[in-house]
Amino acid sequence: MIKSLERRRAANQAEQQRRLSAAYARVPEIQQIDMRMRAQMAELVRLTLTHRQDLVQRIEELKKENLDLQVRRAELLVEQGWPVDFLDEICSCPKCRDTGIDNGAPCECLHKLYNQELTKELGVLLRSGDESFERFDLNLYSAEPDASGLSPRQNMTRVLGACKKFAENFPQVSTNLLLQGDTGLGKTYLSACIARVVADKGYSVCYDSASAALDAFERQKFSRDPEEAENAARRVRQMLSCDLMILDDLGTEMLTPYSISALYTLLNTRLVNGRRMIISTNCPSGELLRRYSAQICSRLDGEFLPLPFTGTDIRRMRR
Repeated sequence: MIKSLERRRAANQAEQQRRLSAAYARVPEIQQIDMRMRAQMAELVRLTLTHRQDLVQRIEELKKENLDLQVRRAELLVEQGWPVDFLDEICSCPKCRDTGIDNGAPCECLHKLYNQELTKELGVLLRSGDESFERFDLNLYSAEPDASGLSPRQNMTRVLGACKKFAENFPQVSTNLLLQGDTGLGKTYLSACIARVVADKGYSVCYDSASAALDAFERQKFSRDPEEAENAARRVRQMLSCDLMILDDLGTEMLTPYSISALYTLLNTRLVNGRRMIISTNCPSGELLRRYSAQICSRLDGEFLPLPFTGTDIRRMRR
C-alpha cells in the first residue's frame, strides 16, 4: 500500500517535470520567471535574518514584484493554450498531497488504496468477469414444486432477492448470509455478484476458501519460515478487518482442534466488531452441528440469515 502511494507520487513528479521541460523549451521566459521567483524566496529568507532599516519596504517591493511575475507567467501559459495551474505540483489527493496523512491521521485515499489492493485478490472469485445479478438465470431451476410445496425456481427467486438486497444496502445491513446447498447451485456465483457490487462501492472485500483461510491462521502461528509467517499474518489481518469477508466451502477444510479455534476467532472477531460475512457451505444445518463447536453453531444460527439453495447441479446441466 505504501509502495502504491510512492509509485503514485513518483509518477506525478515525473509528469510535472515533463511539463516543466516542455514549457521551458517552448517559452524560455517562463523558466526565467521561475528562476527569479526562487531567487526572491531566497532573498526573503535572508531579509528576515537581518535588521535593515528598510526591511518592511523591501519586503513589500518583493511582494509586488512577485505578484507581477505570477501574472506574467499566467499570461504566457494561457497564450500557449495551457491552464494557469499547468506547471503546479501534481497531487492525486488534494487532502494529504499524496503523503497518506491528513491532519495527523491516515487519509481516506490510503483507505481506498487498501481496498483496491484487497479487491485485486478477488480475481479467483470473479473468474468470468461478467458476474451480475441480471445474468443469474432463474430458468435453470425447475418450476416443479418439491416435497416442501415450493419449486426450486420460487425458492431461488427469494434467495436472489435476498442477495441483491444485501449488496445494494451494504454496509447498512443487519445480518450476515449463510448460503447452504449442494455443489453447482450458484452459491459461489451469487457471492461473486455481491462482491462485485460491494467492491464497486469502494468497500474492501476478502474472499477465500475455508481451508485456505484457516490454514493462514495456522501458518502465522506455527510456520518456521519468517516470511511465510508474516504473509500469513498479513492475510489474517485482512480477513479480520475487511468490510466484507466471503468464506467459501465451509466444511471442506481438514477438521482439527486448531482449525475449529481459528474459525471461532474469525467469526467472533468479525461479529463483535460489526463486520459482515458471507459463508457458503454444502453442509446442511445438522451436519454443521456435528462438525463444529456449540459456540460456532450458536453464532451461525443467531447472526446469519440462512439461504437454502435448491435445484439440480447447473454445471452438470450445462455440460
